[in-house]
Amino acid sequence: MTYRHRLMAALSALSLAACSQAAEYRLETWAEGLDQPWSIAFLPDGSALVTELAGRLRPISADGRVGEPVANVPAAYYAGQGGLFDVVLHPDFANNRLVYLAYAEGTPRDNGTAIARGRLAGSVSGVASDPASALALQDVEVIFRNFSRKDTAVHYGGRMAFLADGTLLLTTGDGFNYREEAQNVDSGLGKVLRMNDDGSAAAGNPFPGSPYVYSYGHRNPQGLAVSGRGEIWLHEHGPRGGDELNRIEAGVNYGWPAVTYGVDYSGAVISPYTELPGMAGPEHYWVPSIAPSGLAVYEGGLFPEWRGDLLLGALVGRDVRRLDLSGAKVPAEVVAEESLFEQLAARIRDVRVGPGGALYVLTPDRVVRVTPGQGG
Repeated sequence: MTYRHRLMAALSALSLAACSQAAEYRLETWAEGLDQPWSIAFLPDGSALVTELAGRLRPISADGRVGEPVANVPAAYYAGQGGLFDVVLHPDFANNRLVYLAYAEGTPRDNGTAIARGRLAGSVSGVASDPASALALQDVEVIFRNFSRKDTAVHYGGRMAFLADGTLLLTTGDGFNYREEAQNVDSGLGKVLRMNDDGSAAAGNPFPGSPYVYSYGHRNPQGLAVSGRGEIWLHEHGPRGGDELNRIEAGVNYGWPAVTYGVDYSGAVISPYTELPGMAGPEHYWVPSIAPSGLAVYEGGLFPEWRGDLLLGALVGRDVRRLDLSGAKVPAEVVAEESLFEQLAARIRDVRVGPGGALYVLTPDRVVRVTPGQGG
């Protein structure tokens, strides 16, 4: 075991140790009455769009009123872990109004992760005075369907993020029964894919024979965030133990299932290896699993103690984890971990930084806003 991995093991064992810079915060319900919200994207006026797993895109006004579902959202394959996943705005949304949706599509025998985009027509701010205000997506088109299909309703990935060059990243899962495909660069399963904003393969990806693949060896990545200095952070679910945080670089193999810190759900060994030549080890991992979901790099101004750190939800842990990064060091390293917002006592699906630097946390039925103060 290398020194770095011994350090990571020590951090994992002390994962709930308090960080040296504690922040006081206040929790308040910002929006409620939602059904399995999965992701949230904030519009320039402070309003938001929230996906619900069953296939609805709901508008929320800046003062927290939830409106009727947006029309013309593509039908999602809602089964098992499948449904409507991530929502992100085009970097030039203020001018083109483009909204991107990641979702499961297909049938029980033939399904995969897809991306659709459309132009948002109408103003979410109207929800404040009329919750039934009609909003719709126009010129909707499916710009990407995973080219590797499966017959399982699990492990879709489904997170997106735009890079500074305007290209779009999408995470895909291994389909559970197809985990060996995560090591196959010709497969679209267990990958980070990189594409242009129209869904075509982006130039400069590392595998000419598989033009979408950016990185591989992933299990089920449900957290993806890009820092202001361009670092790509991803976390993924392990099996029984072995959830991972990885820093993503082009062409790198992140090991699944050849290396893992977890075991199968039956207790059987998946691999005897936690590291192998040519495979990148995680920056941080969790044993037992916390079931990470949602990921944000905090670069707001309300919580200076958290600036530059990672914030991620925990479905099993029922809290938010703050991973304290090593400040200005490049590349950044995880130096400590803190558990936050345990009083919510809820599965956390997403964590996003919103207007003014407030933090927004998605639970199974509401959106909670986190601001400085007491009374959390």
